[in-house]
Amino acid sequence: MTLPRFAFVPIMDHELHVTLWGDPSAKPLVMWHGLARTGRDFDELAAALSDEFFVLCPDTIGRGLSSWSSDPRAEYSIEYYSGIATDLLDFFEIDRAGWIGTSMGGLIGLRMASGPLADRLEYLIVNDIGPEIPGQAIERILSYSGTAPSFSGLREAETWFRQTYEPFGPTNDAFWSRMARSSVRRRDGGGFTTHFDPNITIQFTASGDELKSWDRYDRIRTPMHVIRGATSDLLTGAIAARMQTSGPCPDVTVMDGCGHAPSLSRQQDARLVRSVIQRLT
Repeated sequence: MTLPRFAFVPIMDHELHVTLWGDPSAKPLVMWHGLARTGRDFDELAAALSDEFFVLCPDTIGRGLSSWSSDPRAEYSIEYYSGIATDLLDFFEIDRAGWIGTSMGGLIGLRMASGPLADRLEYLIVNDIGPEIPGQAIERILSYSGTAPSFSGLREAETWFRQTYEPFGPTNDAFWSRMARSSVRRRDGGGFTTHFDPNITIQFTASGDELKSWDRYDRIRTPMHVIRGATSDLLTGAIAARMQTSGPCPDVTVMDGCGHAPSLSRQQDARLVRSVIQRLT
């Protein structure tokens, strides 16, 4: 059975926690998580693909075991995260890597692919995000990520995660249990709260221009594929359709039973992603 390894990488005055899977000499593949999540969301997918790839799953600064920012307005932004991603590749001496990005992780990939960093990406798989984010979806995200909830114990926390992230779609109990364990930290007094800095949502106001970037998208030439949850409120059918007719004109796979964003945690999800990578390369 493939087991993960863990590293703390010094990058841009931060300490970035990274979960590593597979042989470092294999083809590199970065998996980057969503706004209020951690790199551990990809455990199942990374384990499945580690027979062929060297998989890197970082915790973005302000999340998980990575350091928090003392200047959130400047550093909690897609542009800054793109710089962190580039330095991460440099640290591991990776010239080019494949990229799978869920939600915010997809925005980072889109940002890199649309500018001077495009040569660092061999291909791009975007999970339920596009160059435009509807306002109602942002309001929903802020409803659970703008404050720090309090849980008396892990069971209560797991119930909250199951309810809040129900749009991740069908998965198993082991996924939710592991997700809860890797998504909480102790508070003063002994209870739990979510494992992220509530200031991460500042990107919606301080860097609002990053939430609509069709002009940048039209410049992308990196081979690309889009995964969309069938009932997603972030990547709507209309936005996905427009993505297919401009820029890289990617194919779109729609995941039934999912909203924002498909967990990609099932065996059939791993088979899908592997086949997409084969087509893109």
